[in-house]
Amino acid sequence: MLTCEICGEDILLAEDMKTHLLLSHLENDMHCPLCSLSGVSYDELCFHISSAHPEKQHTVRGVAQYTFSSGCSAGTNKGVTESEKPQISQSCLAGDSCDTAGEATPTSASGITSYSMHPKQNSTPESGCSSLGDIAPITLNLTTRSPDTRQESVRHYNEDENEFESEHNKAKQKQLSLPRKEKLFSCSMCALVCSSYFILQEHVELHLQEQRSAEGEKRLECPMCSFVSSDGFSLQEHVEMHLDHGAAVNCAGSPGSDLKLARQLQHEEEQRMKQEEAQQEREKFKKLQRQFGLDGRGGYRRQMETTMERAVTRGLMAPAEFHRKRAEMMESLASGVDDGRTRTQDSSSRDATKVPNWTQTGDITVHGVIRALGSYYQTECRDFVHVWLSADTDHYSSSVGDKGWGCGYRNFQMLISSLHRIDTYSLFPQEKAMPNVPRVQSMIEEAWEGGLDPQGASQFNHRLQGTRAWIGATEIYILLTSLGISARIIDFHQPTGPGDTHPRLFDWVKQYFCQSTRSSRLSPRLIQTSLPPLYLQHQGHSRSIVGLEQKKNGSLCLLVLDPGSSVSETRKLLSRDTISTAVRHIRKFPGSLKHKQYQVVAVQGVLSVEEKQSSILNSRTLCAERIP
Repeated sequence: MLTCEICGEDILLAEDMKTHLLLSHLENDMHCPLCSLSGVSYDELCFHISSAHPEKQHTVRGVAQYTFSSGCSAGTNKGVTESEKPQISQSCLAGDSCDTAGEATPTSASGITSYSMHPKQNSTPESGCSSLGDIAPITLNLTTRSPDTRQESVRHYNEDENEFESEHNKAKQKQLSLPRKEKLFSCSMCALVCSSYFILQEHVELHLQEQRSAEGEKRLECPMCSFVSSDGFSLQEHVEMHLDHGAAVNCAGSPGSDLKLARQLQHEEEQRMKQEEAQQEREKFKKLQRQFGLDGRGGYRRQMETTMERAVTRGLMAPAEFHRKRAEMMESLASGVDDGRTRTQDSSSRDATKVPNWTQTGDITVHGVIRALGSYYQTECRDFVHVWLSADTDHYSSSVGDKGWGCGYRNFQMLISSLHRIDTYSLFPQEKAMPNVPRVQSMIEEAWEGGLDPQGASQFNHRLQGTRAWIGATEIYILLTSLGISARIIDFHQPTGPGDTHPRLFDWVKQYFCQSTRSSRLSPRLIQTSLPPLYLQHQGHSRSIVGLEQKKNGSLCLLVLDPGSSVSETRKLLSRDTISTAVRHIRKFPGSLKHKQYQVVAVQGVLSVEEKQSSILNSRTLCAERIP
């Protein structure tokens, strides 16, 4: 029984021992023909060439598959193929010297061949050699045999059994003293696994050198983490730190850190979306503020002064005229009375502070729009069956101080001008002067202070004076309620006819004007009532309904005064020469009113003290009458 002095394996025959030495020990001392890698097995070398040098793999196909290194120095290497292994064995048996990882020198006897293995002593771990360089010279006495001398070999073996038994025990002890299983190191850049840390270091250096040559002077990134270095040496030390701590697999980031990063990114995205939504809401709110005059650009006075200053700059107004009009404006604002410049009246009547005599007639013109319409329908117009007109009403148009936002205030002035002439409301108000736009704003603020419509007051921040805020049907309602006048809001919240029309609105207006007649002496075709006009509100604008026509085919047509019409355009109703043309502009057929929603404010009497108080309480949850 023969024992390998290197690994302690028991082998029966000498030929098997030599084959074991070649395959298990001498072949392990192999090196790469394309780089400085050495000290690996044949399988490891093949895997290294296929992974680290794939582009040069075809150049080494004709090179010997097994390469034996004579040491760390540039000694003589002999490549042996699988077909040459038996020849090497036979040459060794024939007495030739084998210079592989060590030197095997045969010494012949009469049937016994002694082989002395002398490994190279200058091998160091840094050179990448295997552990064979650390083994002391070993002398192996191998018994050879041939078919003719098999019995003699067996006899010699029996005689030398005692001699090998002691050496066998020593090898056993040495085998137990050495570690049976070494620690394995895996390359983080490929799938190579090595049993030596230094071999792995050289292997990683090859990867880094290839990256350096491919990228030139580019920044180098650690393959295990996000560390970036411009120096290859620094990166090498960094990679060695990963290898020393055994974190080559997990250093790229644990699941916990990935989850934390994902949550952080999600939180940042949610914050960004919230900020964008808040910004959009702020911009939308600012747009609504500009639209409804609540953006702090100033009110009636500021707009009037700015318009006149622009006129002076463009040469359309003389500086003297500017100062004169500005003084008149300041006087009107101080008194709270409208200066009457936007009221439609006959050119012969210029006293704006007094109520004219609306019953006075002349040869060419008459005072008052409603009187002029009554005269026109009674004498000239024949294409209708019935016409209903409201009580006498003045037309007020928007001025340069409230252009674009003052329609609600001007319609309220039209309504007040009509109430001044109705006996039922003769005691209201105590003074006959017409309030101007800033005074109407002040009256609404006083109504809010009295407890009317607290929700609407909060929307305007309890402030209208000095702003260009729009007002609607709700503000007209609380104004009338604060003055002791009973009113109601009718909401036509959706179209009721084909083509988004509102025939129910026209029917309701007809029922309103059919309540009473002013004079039975008039022709039945013309019915002039003592009812005040109706306040008509829709999105973005408001107008006043002062009458209704019914054609021969049964269709209805509203007569509407618009604050957007200028004084010169409305004054054409006062002339018998132009009234037939001007009437076309105030007629509104169902096809002309196609807004989605309309609201009407109708006056229906005077409130008692108890009714007024009840109306104030009910205005906390203000509701309109919805039709349909």
